[in-house]
Amino acid sequence: MNKTIRNTSVFVLLLVLALLGRATWVQAYEGKALADDSKNRRKTIAQYAQPLGDIVVAGSPVTGSKKTEGDDLAYKRTYTDGELYAAVTGYSSQAYGATQLEGIYGDVLDGTDDRLKNPLDALTRRQQEPGTVLTTIDPEVQKAAYRALGNKKGAAVAVDPATGRILGLVSTPSYDPSKIAGTTDGDAWEALTTDEDKPMVNRALRQPLPPGSTFKLVVAAAALENGLYGSVDTATKSPDPYTLPSTRTVLRNENASAPCENATIRTALRYSCNNVFAKMAADLGQDRVRAMAERFGFNEDELDVPVRAYASVYPSGMDRAQTALTGIGQFDVTATPLQMAMVSAAIANDGLLAAPHLVSKVVDSDGDALTSVKDGDTERIVSSATAGQLRSAMRTVVDEGTGTNAAIAGVEVGGKTGTAQHGENNSKTPYAWFTSYAKAPSDGKPGKQVAVAVMIEDSGAARSEVSGNGLAAPVARKMMAAALR
Repeated sequence: MNKTIRNTSVFVLLLVLALLGRATWVQAYEGKALADDSKNRRKTIAQYAQPLGDIVVAGSPVTGSKKTEGDDLAYKRTYTDGELYAAVTGYSSQAYGATQLEGIYGDVLDGTDDRLKNPLDALTRRQQEPGTVLTTIDPEVQKAAYRALGNKKGAAVAVDPATGRILGLVSTPSYDPSKIAGTTDGDAWEALTTDEDKPMVNRALRQPLPPGSTFKLVVAAAALENGLYGSVDTATKSPDPYTLPSTRTVLRNENASAPCENATIRTALRYSCNNVFAKMAADLGQDRVRAMAERFGFNEDELDVPVRAYASVYPSGMDRAQTALTGIGQFDVTATPLQMAMVSAAIANDGLLAAPHLVSKVVDSDGDALTSVKDGDTERIVSSATAGQLRSAMRTVVDEGTGTNAAIAGVEVGGKTGTAQHGENNSKTPYAWFTSYAKAPSDGKPGKQVAVAVMIEDSGAARSEVSGNGLAAPVARKMMAAALR
């Protein structure tokens, strides 16, 4: 054979082998990445080729699917009571993607999850029937929270202390995910994303704010656990007013006539005495307060319920004056309503914190479980004795103190109010907080119980009318009553 022809043949063969090698590499190693690429139109077509699986609340779907017309996307998502459940479901949009449960379980809901396929389906790549996501939400608790929040800007969370099940999760103002589910909803999307009230922000999970005096429960827990005081009825060493360490700044109490000088923890929680808890935090030191806060869940960057909650923060690197301010939930302390519900839940559950979760099970089209979430996966936060002491003091807050609007006849209710400063020199309307627990009469048997946190960011009320008892406690009471019905 002519040498030139032979060399050319070898070169062509090498080119063919290179092409075959590249094709094999793409198919075997890069195929999934290309298929999953958000810019791949085929992925979106496959996602909406059939009705999506549902997100279910108490046995009833709160999502659905609607046949489209004249589009290569055959179906689009619909929502039942969309505004009521938006903080739970998130949205699934043909144009803007998916969030929260819709996003986390997108492959299950559109039928592309490999766990839904049998071996033959895996080989043929046939799309299987979608699965279903079962939530822990109690619709009556959810409705009670949504109605009670009304036109206020805020959020509320209810948790079963024994199991960790999230029974209610509401953020207001809300939005209807159905209005942005299609490909021609640009005007609705722009209206939502430019709204100053930020209706698409999940305030219950993803907007940490200063928790104000609700954080005093964490400081009280640290004081009892570290032996600073023997019980909630031991007198503290707390001058009134209290001057912040190494400063001339005098910290006063909202109620000037309250018996806050050297008050016990019970009395200090009842009247929400700033002097007591500021000095208590300074005496404990930032490391011990932070350690207790972190046991409750502060500074946790991966709190997934399964939607990831933003971290609630207890700061570091402070001087004693700044540490004192953290004792009343100010300076750089921030918390989500979920976090403050976790504090009350651990106290209610004898010092054990059950991992909070929003989903109980994910199933295939036959109802077989793909994922099951264990209830009552607990961690010891404080001793049973400390939890009992704090519950007793929290009951005093509701029975005789600043939280009377949370009382429910015939039910054990304990709580803590909070009014957090907002803006430079407290120039803006404060945030109103309330965190609480309630236990139904049980006749010696385990009965229903619930822990709640409510945050009112803005109610439209005058500054002088903003208080945890006035604005947030009534919301908590309605949620607790619904949970214990």
